[in-house]
Amino acid sequence: MESVWDYPRPPRVERSTARITVTHAGQVVADSRRCLRVLETSHPPVYYVPRGDVAEGVLRPASGQSWCEFKGTATYWDLVVADAEVPAAAWSYERPTPEYAQLTEAVAFYPGRVDECRVDGEVVRAQEGDFYGGWITADITGPFKGGPGTRGW
Repeated sequence: MESVWDYPRPPRVERSTARITVTHAGQVVADSRRCLRVLETSHPPVYYVPRGDVAEGVLRPASGQSWCEFKGTATYWDLVVADAEVPAAAWSYERPTPEYAQLTEAVAFYPGRVDECRVDGEVVRAQEGDFYGGWITADITGPFKGGPGTRGW
């Protein structure tokens, strides 16, 4: 078991060999064993998938940006699969701060905005709230930041 309260702040980036899949509208849009996992106090892990392991043509630049005090400016991506379009289904750091340079060329998906995300075959539960994109599996314990009343933790 991993407690999100044992994760560091500032966040740590680590390589993961777990098989990560993202599926939407019946199509696997990402499938990788070369992801990066970002761990930050009070947050479930976020998996960043190398762009080469995302299906070609399914991501389109979205409007808007946000800023992370550690990683820098986040860019958002719409997911377009068949007739389905999901606004801001994913994000990336196109020019992250030097400490997080390894996130360049990787994209993270919000598990609550796509049909299904899996870690080594286990279906992920989305982190509560509409801002954070953590992936909750059976071996991750909270409480988690993101739900009502937790933004100021």
